Amino acid sequence: MVNITAAKPFYSVLVLAFFCSLMVAGAAVGLRPLQEENKALDMKKNILLAANLYDSTKSTEQLFANIETRMIELASGEFVTLENISPQDFDQRKAAMTSEMGLSLGDDEDIAGIGRVERYSLVYLVKSDDKLDQIVLPVRGKGLWSTLYGYIAIEEDLTTINGISFYEHGETPGLGGEIENPRWQAGWHDKKIYNEADEEVIRIGGKMGDKAEEHYVDGISGATLTTDGVDDIITFWFGENGFKPFLSQLEAQGGKIDG
Repeated sequence: MVNITAAKPFYSVLVLAFFCSLMVAGAAVGLRPLQEENKALDMKKNILLAANLYDSTKSTEQLFANIETRMIELASGEFVTLENISPQDFDQRKAAMTSEMGLSLGDDEDIAGIGRVERYSLVYLVKSDDKLDQIVLPVRGKGLWSTLYGYIAIEEDLTTINGISFYEHGETPGLGGEIENPRWQAGWHDKKIYNEADEEVIRIGGKMGDKAEEHYVDGISGATLTTDGVDDIITFWFGENGFKPFLSQLEAQGGKIDG
């Protein structure tokens, strides 16, 4: 026969655990909209940081108002409008993992170690008086311990880097984590991705060798593999499987944006 008195503490703990789990689940659901809002705000902040437009004394939303979010097809480089999907609602990470919106990369193509690439990408156009000043592009790829997510801003000549920001990664603090250090990121300013023959030649880390100063970015001391990962990220995203078709088409149009 069950001793009810002895079982009371067990039932009390069970009931308490049940109500605690309900409270935690309710808090998670209730906080989700705020978390999504903060995530979107952080994304905008990092785009502004890459474009050297962030000002902590001003509203991020106000600063971002001068940036137009558009969507392109990576393969063709053309601007596109997808039915029932606005640029603001498009999730590139999720899209890459679907058969309809993503593509598998072969071993020889997958320089950045991402496995799959989305068919469509967001691009962020910074304009002044309807004139294109710079473009901010999302990039990602494997570092040492994690996938690195960032933005890189290029000027109207479509090759000169204005700035870069990495906003999500799991690299070692003080080593690979230095990709977030503003001092290191400042070393990207005015570097050129392509040479006069329109070849992607920028190099990050290692020995400069025969690279011109304008095509070389210092690596991070003690973080060779993370630096190599960043190098591979730039090589991939500014190559034919990344943004090269878009930039080439834009160059052919004289840098003019329709619409």
